[in-house]
Amino acid sequence: MTPNVMIIDDHPEFRELLAHHITSEWPRSQVTDQDPTVMPRVSDLRDDIDVILLDYRLGEENGLDWLRAMRAERDCPPIIFLTAAGDEMLAVKAIKAGAHDYLPKSRLTNKNLINSIRDAIRSRNPLKRAAAATVRELKTVSPGVLSIRGYHILNQVSERGPASIFLAEHEGMKVALKVLRNAAEIDTDKLERFLQECEVVSDLRHPNVVRIFDHGVADEVVYIAMEYFPRGDLKAHLREGMTPELSQRYVWQIATALNAIHEVGILHRDLKPANVMVREDHSLALIDFGHAKQMFLEAELTETGEIFGTPYYMSPEQGQGDPIDARSDIYSLGVMWYELLTGRKPYTAASPMAVIYKHTHAAIPPLPDELSRFQPLVARMMAKDPADRFQTAADLLKNLDATLNIVDTSEV
Repeated sequence: MTPNVMIIDDHPEFRELLAHHITSEWPRSQVTDQDPTVMPRVSDLRDDIDVILLDYRLGEENGLDWLRAMRAERDCPPIIFLTAAGDEMLAVKAIKAGAHDYLPKSRLTNKNLINSIRDAIRSRNPLKRAAAATVRELKTVSPGVLSIRGYHILNQVSERGPASIFLAEHEGMKVALKVLRNAAEIDTDKLERFLQECEVVSDLRHPNVVRIFDHGVADEVVYIAMEYFPRGDLKAHLREGMTPELSQRYVWQIATALNAIHEVGILHRDLKPANVMVREDHSLALIDFGHAKQMFLEAELTETGEIFGTPYYMSPEQGQGDPIDARSDIYSLGVMWYELLTGRKPYTAASPMAVIYKHTHAAIPPLPDELSRFQPLVARMMAKDPADRFQTAADLLKNLDATLNIVDTSEV
C-alpha cells in the first residue's frame, strides 16, 4: 500500500509536518498540496488521489462546507477532517457530512494519523469499486501482454497455475508483479478476501515475510507487487546442499515468519521450499498465504491431482480434509527440515494419494546417525496427532532457541 494524499490546510508548516509523517511511513507516497482558497472539484482531481486531509478553518472558508460539497460529487476519495481542537458536535457534523474520520490537531500523533489514512484506504477497497462495475469487466490477462499503470514490465518470469509472475520496475525499483490471469472468472467474494489478506500481510513488516508494496485492481487486472528475489527460492538452494547449521538457521527464520502470520490469524497451508525465497543477504522470506494461496492454487488442483497444497509437505489432517490450525504449518516445517538435513523427502510414493496415506500412517523416518541430535525436534514437529506437536510457532521457537542455542540468525 502506497497512498497518494492531498492536503488542504492553510498553514504551510503544518502541511510540511503532515507530509513528513506520511512519507516517513510510505517513502514512495506522493503528497499534494491544494490551494486552500479554492475548493477543488473532485472530477478535476488526479485519478490516483487515495485520501484527502481537509482542515476545518481555511482562512475565510469553512472546511465543513467544502466537505459536504466534495462528498456530494461522484467517486470522491475518503476525507479525513482536521480541526484545531476537539469538539464533539463538530465531529458529529463532519461524520454526518461524509468525513471518513475526524482528527483534532491538538491530539494528533503519528500513530493515529497513519492508522486513519490506512483505514481510509481500506474503506476504499479497489476491488469493491471493480465489483460495483461487475467482475465481468476484469480482464483475462494473456501471457506477454500486460499493462498496469505505474509499472514498467521487463519480462515474464514464470507461471503458477492461474498466476503470471513478471519482473517489473516501479519508481526505479525492481519488483515481482504477480498477476491473476483469470480474475474475471473468480467469485467476487474470493477476490475481496484475497486483497484483504494481502493487506494484512503487507502490514506485517516482518523480516522473514515477503514485502508487499502494492496490491489491488488496476487497468482491470488483479495484481500484487512484491519484493523481487534474484537468488530464487529455497528449493533451488536445496539442490546445492547445505550444512546442518545452516538448516537450523533457516528453520528458525521460517518459524519466526509462521509465528508472525499466525498471530494475525493467517495460516500458510502450503509451506514448502518453493514458497520460501532467499534474499541477497541470504535471509529468508515466506511467500504465498492462506486464501491468496488457495485462490492461486485452484486451477492447479485438477491439473496436478494435488489436494490443496503439496502432498509431500502436507499434514495428516490436511490430507484427510479435516479442519487445520497453526499446528499443520508446524508439521509442514518439520517435513521441510527433514529434507533440508537429508536432501530427500521423508515420504515418497507413486501417487499423491499414496503420499498422503504415508503422512497419516507411516512411521516418521529416522535421521542418519550423524544427524540424530535433531531427531527429537523433527519428530515432535511431524507428530501424527496435532496434540503431540508444538502447539504454536512461539512454542517451537522457544525449543529451537534452547536446544540449538541460536542467538543471532543474521549470519547465514
